[in-house]
Amino acid sequence: MSSELNNQPMVDIVALRKVYGDRTRSVEAIRDVTFAVPARQLVCILGPSGAGKTTLLKCIAGLLPPTSGRVVLEGQTVTEPPKSMAVVFQEYGRSLFPWMSVRDNVELPLKQKGVPAARRNTLVTDALAAVDLADVHGAFPWQLSGGMQQRVAIARAVAYEPHVLLMDEPFAAVDAQTRGDLEDLIRALWRRLGVTILFVTHDIDEAVYLGQRVVVLSSSPTVVMEDIMIDLPDERSQMETRSLARFGELRKHLYSQVQQAKLGIRPPGK
Repeated sequence: MSSELNNQPMVDIVALRKVYGDRTRSVEAIRDVTFAVPARQLVCILGPSGAGKTTLLKCIAGLLPPTSGRVVLEGQTVTEPPKSMAVVFQEYGRSLFPWMSVRDNVELPLKQKGVPAARRNTLVTDALAAVDLADVHGAFPWQLSGGMQQRVAIARAVAYEPHVLLMDEPFAAVDAQTRGDLEDLIRALWRRLGVTILFVTHDIDEAVYLGQRVVVLSSSPTVVMEDIMIDLPDERSQMETRSLARFGELRKHLYSQVQQAKLGIRPPGK
């Protein structure tokens, strides 16, 4: 994939605000979030626990209505879950049906989408091959390791052929080695498919390794602390990339930003 980014936003988040509550009590989760994501960009959304990352992602996905502001996908305001968007959640086990085979789990959203059988077969086969699960298509999710179950969830999202893939801390529950393998899988799929990815994480190293860009969120009520480009080589590997001096510099800078967020420090005027 070219390192040159399309200037046309695929996703445009404009003055987004989200308040939870009723007549007696309200909580401002997101105060003011604005940023745009060009097509084919891989953006990591980073912030401390409770920073509103999942709330923001649900608003982008059309699963939560914003209190004010808007999310625009390919020029259209999002008011419900868009057909050109797929989501991979952290609790992947709950999103897989244990009584259905791996293949059937991946195929189900395509049936609901009305994709013809022959096309479904091709998409599912290609998606399982892409995540190295072609040999376990007949297994059930409970027979697989946590990392393999997450690959099933990723395959299901890939088979859906989304223009935008949202990922909500998808590797938080797996071990370090599996996490590294899945990070490399996501970058490989991103490069191969040309999909736009918004990847939510609280892991600083993961954000630096994966992203072309990192959007740092403040503590709640959420605003954008910083929006930084990751100027690392496009070709990355776990050992070589993480040992680069620039990787360490970026990690240190983002660590400082997250620590400020935890202390409640916010950008001027926010």
